[in-house]
Amino acid sequence: MSVPRGTHRLRATRVTLLTEGTYPHSHGGVSVWCDQLVQGMPDIDFDVVAVTGTGREPVVWELPPHVESVRSVPMWGAPPEGSAPKGRARRQLADAYEQFLAALLDPTAEVGFAPALYAMARAAADGTLSPFLRGHQAISVLAGLWNRPGIAAREAGPTLHDALTATALLEHALRPLATPPPETGVAHAVSGGVAALPGLAALERHGVPLLLTEHGVYLRERYLGYRTAPYRWPVKAVVLGFFRLLAAETYRRAALITPGNRYNRLWEEEGGADPEAIRTVYNGVDPAAFPAAGPEPEAPTLSWAGRVDPIKDLETLIRAFALVRDQLPDARLRLFGGTPRGGEAYRERCEALAADLGHADAVTFEGRVDDIKDAYAAGNVVMLSSISEGFPFTLIEAMSCGRATVSTDVGGVREAVGDTGLVVPPRDPAAMAAAALELLGAPARRAAMGEAARLRVIEQFTLRQTIDTFRTIYLELPYRAREKTAISAPAQQPAATVTGSLAI
Repeated sequence: MSVPRGTHRLRATRVTLLTEGTYPHSHGGVSVWCDQLVQGMPDIDFDVVAVTGTGREPVVWELPPHVESVRSVPMWGAPPEGSAPKGRARRQLADAYEQFLAALLDPTAEVGFAPALYAMARAAADGTLSPFLRGHQAISVLAGLWNRPGIAAREAGPTLHDALTATALLEHALRPLATPPPETGVAHAVSGGVAALPGLAALERHGVPLLLTEHGVYLRERYLGYRTAPYRWPVKAVVLGFFRLLAAETYRRAALITPGNRYNRLWEEEGGADPEAIRTVYNGVDPAAFPAAGPEPEAPTLSWAGRVDPIKDLETLIRAFALVRDQLPDARLRLFGGTPRGGEAYRERCEALAADLGHADAVTFEGRVDDIKDAYAAGNVVMLSSISEGFPFTLIEAMSCGRATVSTDVGGVREAVGDTGLVVPPRDPAAMAAAALELLGAPARRAAMGEAARLRVIEQFTLRQTIDTFRTIYLELPYRAREKTAISAPAQQPAATVTGSLAI
């Protein structure tokens, strides 16, 4: 379907962006992507439901008039208003919660996850779910399940403290169910996980088609994060079981899944997504906004840009830089990007590592820059050291600026770089250092790779391509979903209960 921009027909489309920890309350790659979509489609009305930390986070993006509302859903602030259910409603919710927990802990009971989740979503809409989960009965239900024969977590000897911890984590994770879901248009979850909960509720309650875009693999990142989380195994079993089954339900019910790279697609198919409902849509940049950078710095310099976060693995980058400096004593490492609230301890750890290795004088944390192009121009080589990525903006922006890159082999990095940069294993300082030294010692090769990288962006990864693709999806998705429902639904069945796969 092709409709000219700016017509009344386009204004009939409303898109609700579902975000977690990103747009419009923080900067960074996913937030940049959201802003690009919104700014690039003034002909489409947007709302934003943003899962945040406390609900007090300021809006840091300048929102255009066609972003008509922003609703913050705090995960860790005051709990949603409401009161605990009583009588029959209490018994029904307790039964649904027991079915929900059984699905998380017992593989033979996983079929009960979805009906229990939607029963709990109805309780959340009535204001009873959060009070119930903060009460004694919810803890007792979990403690009882843990002690059933055949439950693997039972072997770890779960304690009352484990039950309290796991129940509290679930209560926070399920809070997005209490926000009013969109009733029309398209619900576009820009990550998996808890951001998708209002979209699933909108689909179940109002038949609103759900579009899912994963930049990183949400489930994989939860697995990585919980490896070092300060919880005992029974708690991790509950929480990771929730994220795994939530991912499967989101994949199953999304009308369309638009991963940013083929790597994500493999995870999504493994998680149960219908291959026919998946369409890869690469991130794009405007090459005119990221022109070829100017002269390189005189001193051999590695630059990095992003948010200071453990998933970016700056410790490996700092260790690699120490090896580089052993060969090039005048080398520098310049790190550009903000530190999210709560991430101060990680930055301090990285600064301490640089000092312990004897290179504090050459490693600089320079914070956010007004113009990100300055971060790429600051280095002879731009580095990416992440242990998980989707299709990283910093990489294609640096490529558009004509800088040679050294990146870790995660997510869609190889798809982005092709043969225009060097790719090394993650968490391997020696390999990263060797690649950086290789490029620092070869000015002509750096220049050739930088030119090839910019050409690759112009040919394959432009912002215009990305925006045009999503505009088409936004316009066609409600129409195709209604058409599919009309064809497949029995006459007496409400459309809101029918789901299916859609490939555009």
